[in-house]
Amino acid sequence: MKNFGIYDEQLGSTEPIGYLFYYEKAQSFIIELDEKLDEWQAPLLFQGLVKKGIYTIPKDIALMWVQERIIPSGRQNIGEILRNHKLKEYSEIAMLSLSKGRSSQDSCYIREMKEEEVPESITSRWKGNVVECFSTEKGDLICMFRDNTARIVHLDKFVEKYREVSHVIKYRELLESVQVGVGGYSVSFNETIEIPASDLREMGEMLPLTASDFYGFVQKNVVDTTSACLMIECTRQNLSYLVKEKRLKPIIQGTKENLYTKGEIARIKNE
Repeated sequence: MKNFGIYDEQLGSTEPIGYLFYYEKAQSFIIELDEKLDEWQAPLLFQGLVKKGIYTIPKDIALMWVQERIIPSGRQNIGEILRNHKLKEYSEIAMLSLSKGRSSQDSCYIREMKEEEVPESITSRWKGNVVECFSTEKGDLICMFRDNTARIVHLDKFVEKYREVSHVIKYRELLESVQVGVGGYSVSFNETIEIPASDLREMGEMLPLTASDFYGFVQKNVVDTTSACLMIECTRQNLSYLVKEKRLKPIIQGTKENLYTKGEIARIKNE
């Protein structure tokens, strides 16, 4: 991840008005604004959000802000521009770094910084981001957050605000495609339908367990094929036979290795 401070020369302050985070593998941007910023000090694109008290700028709007400040990929002489700057291919982050984030539309610019330079007032927000998420048999979500809390989320509560969630509820395959979004700022279904982490926290119901409890269970109670064979004192062929006969149920079935719970293995061992 690359970190940048966002500065505004017009405000005459040496302190950033916000921070831009670039997730390299996902090629996505997230912006966190300083909460001391009012709507009139905020860049035009963010004023409506700041007016509502929203200082975490989602990736689609953050990308729009970046694209306002860089040479577009469709420019007629883009090949010559890339060659002049010794770039092998077009990338938004490369273009942004070249321009230092400057635009003719405002007086903002960016400066790359180390992670330790990002203040605690910003990094503390990350505690509300999602670290794990999975669906339940009843069609709900279990979400675990960086602050070590866990919540159950009933998706029907989101249909009014996010209409596409009705498809998630209707189609099991879509529900099971759920994964944690970039930086844990959201969860997504089929990489198209997203629910922000802030909404999941607000509308989810706190569970009487922590993320640490979940990780502890997995570490202590989930075993692979090799360990299962040792526990039962059988060969891999025997274990495969038990699975084929549906006497043993793996929690994850792969081409070479399966995963089992120790309780399931103990049940077979004691039969």
